Amino acid sequence: MNHQNIANIRDRIQQSSSIVIVTHTNPDGDAIGSSLGFYHYLLSLNPAASVKVIVPNEFPSFLKWMPAAEDIMVYQLNENEIIKYIEKAELCLCLDFNSLKRTDKLFPYLEASKAFKILIDHHPQPENDFDVMISSIESSSTSELIYDVISSISGAGALNQDIASCLYVGIMTDTGSFSYSCRRPETYLAVAELIRHNIDSELIHRKIYDTYSENRMRLLGFCLSERLTVLKDFHTAYIYLTKDDLNHFYHQNGDTEGVVNYALSIEGIVLAVLFTEKEDRIRISMRSKGEFNVNEMARKHFNGGGHKNASGGDSFASMSETLIFFESILPEYQDDITKSVN
Repeated sequence: MNHQNIANIRDRIQQSSSIVIVTHTNPDGDAIGSSLGFYHYLLSLNPAASVKVIVPNEFPSFLKWMPAAEDIMVYQLNENEIIKYIEKAELCLCLDFNSLKRTDKLFPYLEASKAFKILIDHHPQPENDFDVMISSIESSSTSELIYDVISSISGAGALNQDIASCLYVGIMTDTGSFSYSCRRPETYLAVAELIRHNIDSELIHRKIYDTYSENRMRLLGFCLSERLTVLKDFHTAYIYLTKDDLNHFYHQNGDTEGVVNYALSIEGIVLAVLFTEKEDRIRISMRSKGEFNVNEMARKHFNGGGHKNASGGDSFASMSETLIFFESILPEYQDDITKSVN
């Protein structure tokens, strides 16, 4: 990690009286975990500063037990107040996204902000929106990068139970409970250090994965029985959900988290996609196995991006038009998909 960047981050944190931590729209476990983990650290490094964690929209209920989750400010619910905080901020810490556009309706205010902007992220191809960038696609998660930043500034002794719990959530969720994106020994060394700080890893796992509502379970069953399409010739499976489907099961934020992975778990499937109808778009979540790069597909066809094996994008056509278009582009990728079949 670049020592000059680390020194710059430390100095900016210590010298700023107003700090905002911002993450991407539809925040997941890594977005919330890295943001809250860094939030707890900043309170100890600069106790005099005003520090706010800001998210564009609501985050899943299974993350709301996390230390200080109740202090997170949601733009959807506090628009005017949050705009004022961004306008006054001297330092803006941008976590778990590679472009300010990923903050959706916060984007124009962040773009106009005169705050010093620091990016800490693990997604490929970061845009040049930031004054300092800590970017590493080799890292399992942004939470792992936050661990590295804290350790570089203050040493592992600066961690406490709250910081460790939050960062553990981020690493665990972004690796699918350590089943992918965690081939580096450094990831496990970081996790070992977090566990040394008296976190209950089994309890954390239960709070994240064993708190499904009945409606969420029934929605999952509906996805698999009624909305799953398997295209064997293309080693592809997809699930789609309309607004009516979601309303029927009283959908809450986070209820579709992980659904796309069920399609990917089918034998012989290399590419899995979840299409979810929102108010103004079709949200697309893509997963792949092996060397097939969904980041490239998402960027080229769906104005999106992400990681090689996990990306997202949007379609502004109808659901039926989006599905027809998706199936029409599969021949373009058939050779690359087939190469990743085990």
